[in-house]
Amino acid sequence: MNPWVLAARPKTLAAAVVRERYRREAMASAFRILGEGQLSLTKFLLVTDRPVDLQDFPATLAHVLARTRPETDLYVFANLSMDTLDYTGPAVNEGSKGVWLGLGDPVRELPREFRAAGLPAGATEVRVFCPGCLVVGGPSWSTDAGAAARFAAHPAFAGWPLLVLTDEPRRAAASPINFLWTTFTRFEPAADLHAAGTELVRHHLSYRPPILIDARLKPGFPRELFCDEATAATVARRWREYFPAGQVEMGDSGTGHLDPAY
Repeated sequence: MNPWVLAARPKTLAAAVVRERYRREAMASAFRILGEGQLSLTKFLLVTDRPVDLQDFPATLAHVLARTRPETDLYVFANLSMDTLDYTGPAVNEGSKGVWLGLGDPVRELPREFRAAGLPAGATEVRVFCPGCLVVGGPSWSTDAGAAARFAAHPAFAGWPLLVLTDEPRRAAASPINFLWTTFTRFEPAADLHAAGTELVRHHLSYRPPILIDARLKPGFPRELFCDEATAATVARRWREYFPAGQVEMGDSGTGHLDPAY
């Protein structure tokens, strides 16, 4: 019997429900997933052993955050290969991977509202994406690269397991697909994961929450591609010729599959 059920976004993120018959058996499944054909290109993997709808990303993320102990459950593997299309690593085909476990019963009650009085210097706004996860706007990476580490350690965010620092907080928090796009295509685990504190324990880097993903645009990232107006107009005019049965709905060439409502 297959030991895991999996949902994946191309290359950047996957999530799995696995069997945990003995302690840390989940990592055996994680290693298997990361060595399985095209799944070996996965950059970040969420793993749990309890039923959850993996197609519902906010529910999956909250499920993991309620159960994780980042000190022992977050793994970053540096100095690995990376998919050629992923531009977040230090060089072409070079990068890292992350595995985050959220196993067993909940170990914390996730916060749902952000009520802190004072924000760290440079923070522009804070939005709740899902229980346990905040989207934080901040200065650009070029302006203040050290903001990520500073924000992760700030007491305003204590109690929140996960923070995402972004240039576009409204866009990132507008919908699950926007969050996935603006977060997981813009960070590399070994370079862009920060924590309130870290400690080396038995050669394992132990992360004290909150964990912060620095998903700001970095120098060298390509700009998002958009269809030129002439081509978009031609496609719009001839759409019924391409699909005369009307079985395919025409989308927005400017936003693709992203949610423009932000």
